[in-house]
Amino acid sequence: MGEVQLDYSKQLKMEQSQKYEKLLDQLRGLGRAVVAFSGGVDSTFLLKAAIEALGYDHVLAVTADSETYPARELEQATELAKEIGSSHLVIETSELNIPGYAENPTNRCYFCKRELFSHLIPIAKERGYHHVIFGAIADDLGEHRPGMQAAIENGVKAPLQDVGLTKAEIRDLSRQLGVSTWDKPSFACLSSRIPYGEAITLEKLNRVDAAESFLLNLGFRQVRVRQHEQLARIEVSPNEIVKLVSYSEMIVEKLKRIGYTYVCIDLQGYRSGSLNETLETLSV
Repeated sequence: MGEVQLDYSKQLKMEQSQKYEKLLDQLRGLGRAVVAFSGGVDSTFLLKAAIEALGYDHVLAVTADSETYPARELEQATELAKEIGSSHLVIETSELNIPGYAENPTNRCYFCKRELFSHLIPIAKERGYHHVIFGAIADDLGEHRPGMQAAIENGVKAPLQDVGLTKAEIRDLSRQLGVSTWDKPSFACLSSRIPYGEAITLEKLNRVDAAESFLLNLGFRQVRVRQHEQLARIEVSPNEIVKLVSYSEMIVEKLKRIGYTYVCIDLQGYRSGSLNETLETLSV
């Protein structure tokens, strides 16, 4: 039984290694590239691979700083770019000024990615880069990812997805390559905390950011504060729910000061895109 498991593990490692070599080959074919860089697990790995394939002088990481992007993430992205040795440009954008975005439709991410690419493509052209690439992965296929349509429309490439790399494989390869984000908790923009159809405002985004920052400072690793008008629904990893309960009095007091009326714990724990669970109901 042990030998079978060992052989299976070797096969998985081989497949993973083959995907990485295929990724490097694909990146080499791009010549010079701008990487849409958020500092998350996927975009950091993509940046690292792009530099390995193309060299430092042929890659530019660009981070969009906006209302939906916490200051702590921008600080980390800046440090990660330095750690990897990449040229790094930070630009200012505003999702709330995009027509249709603040109304929070189910294709909200389409507007966001279209706006992002509308900034990155001119930067690439002006600076002599041939392509814009971003960190969509194989796991995104089949999920509700309207931002992919914006990428297709603008000719933005998703090399990680093209070679079939999954989140688990990217984490493992990142660890092997010494990329510090290999075990970084997943992150998505702050707008993803607000249910579709509920208007997105700067006040709500700041409230979510403050609540999540407070929980992260308490030592929770994977945190989401889903906002339902005046109710904060907290998601943490299932193994941290007991810890969350032990801090309940302090958390309720803080979140009420931030502006929430009700504070509750989601007993299912953290799961990516939990607000997408309402999509079927919304489409009826």
